[in-house]
Amino acid sequence: MGYTALYRKFRPLTFGEMVGQEAITRTLKNQIIANRVGHAYLFNGGRGTGKTSAAKILARAVNCLNPKDGEPCNECEICKEALSGALTDIVEMDAASNNSVEDIRSIREEVNFLPTKAKYRVYIIDEVHMLSTGAFNALLKTLEEPPEHVKFILATTEPQKLPATILSRCQRFDFKRISNEDIIKRLKIVCEESEIEITEEALNIIAILSEGAMRDALSILERCVQDGDNKIDENKIRDLVGIPSTALVHDVIDSVFSYDIDKTLEAVDVILNEGKDIVNLLWEMIKYCKDVLVYKTAGKLEMYNDEEKAKIKDIADKTTKEQLINIIYELSELENDIKRTTQKTIMFQAGMIKLCQPRTMNENNVQSNGIQNGQNSSSNLEARVAKIENYLRNNRNVGQIVNQGNLQEGNSVLQNDIINTNTTTNIIGKSISNNLNNLGNSSNAVKQTKTKLSSNNTTTTMNFSKNSEEYWPQILNDLKQRGKRVLYTNLMGTRAKEINDMTVGIEFPNGMTSFGKLVLDKQENMREISNLVSMACGKEMQIKYIVPEQNTHKVTREENLQNLANESDIPFNIID
Repeated sequence: MGYTALYRKFRPLTFGEMVGQEAITRTLKNQIIANRVGHAYLFNGGRGTGKTSAAKILARAVNCLNPKDGEPCNECEICKEALSGALTDIVEMDAASNNSVEDIRSIREEVNFLPTKAKYRVYIIDEVHMLSTGAFNALLKTLEEPPEHVKFILATTEPQKLPATILSRCQRFDFKRISNEDIIKRLKIVCEESEIEITEEALNIIAILSEGAMRDALSILERCVQDGDNKIDENKIRDLVGIPSTALVHDVIDSVFSYDIDKTLEAVDVILNEGKDIVNLLWEMIKYCKDVLVYKTAGKLEMYNDEEKAKIKDIADKTTKEQLINIIYELSELENDIKRTTQKTIMFQAGMIKLCQPRTMNENNVQSNGIQNGQNSSSNLEARVAKIENYLRNNRNVGQIVNQGNLQEGNSVLQNDIINTNTTTNIIGKSISNNLNNLGNSSNAVKQTKTKLSSNNTTTTMNFSKNSEEYWPQILNDLKQRGKRVLYTNLMGTRAKEINDMTVGIEFPNGMTSFGKLVLDKQENMREISNLVSMACGKEMQIKYIVPEQNTHKVTREENLQNLANESDIPFNIID
């Protein structure tokens, strides 16, 4: 007999042997015992969670000649033929390769015939979500009212792709991810029967790598014994899967938080020279930072020895939760970028250098050091925003709006201001929303920052006069301070003029773009401006836009992009 893969050799033969799906198996057994088996079932869940195994067990159990407590005996003639694949009354169909209308029509014709040996003809349709629309429609009536001697068991990993008409005709069972503890228990049984020596650390790594899939866990275990050596430890698994050791991962993370570029690149080179996969390395780095964060938050760690826990404690003591969270996000973004490029090594090394920049880390620390640095961040933000506004207000030629990193050298200063302004704004916004409520003794600087970036319902107290030349600049400044970027940008350069005692005209000397007209004509924006003008004048006032016809300005492509960037609050760079 040929070689049989471990996941096939140790496929469960009874409901009792299934791992991690006790609620489902108990329900199915009770239905069989009470003779209340439904005509159509839908087994849904992730890969390797036991859907197909449960379908095969159920198909044998309903046809078994000597069932025991809802379980197939696996010894009678029917069970033996089903196990060997010789029983024609149990039909297994892969919808991924048999998804046409003709395939379903053949089933519709077959269901009219009685089973040859068994009590029921059972159709197991795997990956049922792959059926075409026509195939689903052809299956509907048969699935709803099949003959008494026919049972359908559908299995899928993506139930959302099934039509509602199919879902409503089936009893649905959701198979959950198998816990690491259950996977380890099953692996121990497999190793014992296969005479495989394996350490606890190796079992833990296999369980984590399998991500809740028993089949994946058995496949990884099988790879580890293909060299003929039935002894498996942690290092053997890491070498086969391409995962760097914990010590090497610690060296990389520790050097990143120390801002030591040379040490970081050196540690990365050691790992890459061993042939480790970059994506696996990033996954390990993210997981390691997560474990440090969990330790810093809850003081608990699993799967680490005393020496490794001491190293984790060392990193936890010199970092903040915000730093750890930010670096997890940045590593995740780097992982996504690497998946889209052919120059993975270059992209990875550049990303690591970026992580080691003290400037980047200091910006991330605004969340944790908001009290001390709130005033400086606020003043820097104002200066940078003012510089960008002056640049846009001056009628300089806008040559091209490009992605970050492609600015010509002559505009590098403006690039940094724009990028840093956007970054600082986002960081301060996050700091306020996440931390400010918990800081009872916040300084006045942070309170001022909170006022500037607070919601639109917060009204800034302003000492307006009734002279439009005085109060209109204050209104524009109020819009800017409260984050009304789009509205403020389209009102820059305008003047207010009182037409009568009930109306204030807003003049646009340089004309109004079509996009600006679309923004300013919105009811909520007109109401916003009218309310501010009324507050300034001490009475209710209406507003009217005054646009000279000769100055009608046709919006350009660059202005459209500019306004889109302002409205979306995305970083942009400008080249002359």
